[in-house]
Amino acid sequence: MIRYFDYRPEYEQHREEFEQAIHRVLDSGQLILGPEVDAFESEFAEYVAIPHAVAVGSGTDAISLALRGLEIGSGDEVITTANAGVPPIAAIRAAGATPRLVDVDPRTLLLDPERLDEALTDRVRAILAVHLYGQPVDMAPVLEFAARHELRVIEDCAQAHGAFYRDQHVGTWGDVASFSFYPTKNLGAFGDGGICVTGDRVLAEKLRMLRMYGYRDDAHSHCEGLNSRLDELQAAILRVKLQHLDGSLETRRALAARYREGLDGSAFRHPDFTPNSLHAYHLFVVEVENRVLVCERLTEKQIGFGIHYALPVHEMEAYRFLARAGQLDNAETASRRVISLPLYPGLLADAVDTVVAALRSLDGRVGNGER
Repeated sequence: MIRYFDYRPEYEQHREEFEQAIHRVLDSGQLILGPEVDAFESEFAEYVAIPHAVAVGSGTDAISLALRGLEIGSGDEVITTANAGVPPIAAIRAAGATPRLVDVDPRTLLLDPERLDEALTDRVRAILAVHLYGQPVDMAPVLEFAARHELRVIEDCAQAHGAFYRDQHVGTWGDVASFSFYPTKNLGAFGDGGICVTGDRVLAEKLRMLRMYGYRDDAHSHCEGLNSRLDELQAAILRVKLQHLDGSLETRRALAARYREGLDGSAFRHPDFTPNSLHAYHLFVVEVENRVLVCERLTEKQIGFGIHYALPVHEMEAYRFLARAGQLDNAETASRRVISLPLYPGLLADAVDTVVAALRSLDGRVGNGER
């Protein structure tokens, strides 16, 4: 069986380092907001090349806290896309704001800067740009639009650790950015976790208060905060993984290149690259006309797969009330076509070839992913 995701090869490769990190925390007697979190925040900020990092409980919390830190909440709208799953939308709602959905570029499946005008209202305060699948959004026109209309920009980098846009790490373009450390991410913990990064010292200080009941150093609430803290064990584990992140990204990109080469000219379309960018390949996603048949074949061959995401968020029961900027045809079409193939450090090249062979055996029966 070819698993869709498996953390165990990476764990076995660095088992001794992980165990040393875990024992270091347990021997210290400090489990919450201690030296491991402090060190990880510094190391991650250095990796991304940004001054400030504030570790929190999850990537979803990171978005919500970023919005609250920017004082975006009740009565405000945030422009974002409908095809990036529930977490960005849930985070906006948790901050008290309302998502305003805009369609994606059919070639990249990312936020389409040319559609931002359609989404603008007098209540819009910010743009949440989601670097989906590990692919950077084309940030230059997004930032130009935001500057022209005095909007804040938040980057959702949950799937984009190690992605670059114009030779600059994603997460360093907007006012603030969020990353997730959910176990399947390029930099994944052995539990939940997230982080906000920003170049704004004042905002970073506010985020530190917001993650801990609004406290400074006095156990006194200076603003209404919540409990969203990365624990010491996860921070220690992430410090180990961060040291090996560039190597695991090389593996991901090599496997992705093998997929692209194997599927070239087939019915399976890989989204176009954003110009002047470096993909981090959290997911290897293709589009195909008859996804049901593809899923059946992969299941028959005992090959795992994922669908990110099977429904655009505005078609889900909980979020049918959301405001839309025009039609969301591209997001809706993508939701019916996308499928994510196995991709993780430890996946063998032979396994990629097996997946490719299973897919190519369907050529001529599944149409193609061209739009």
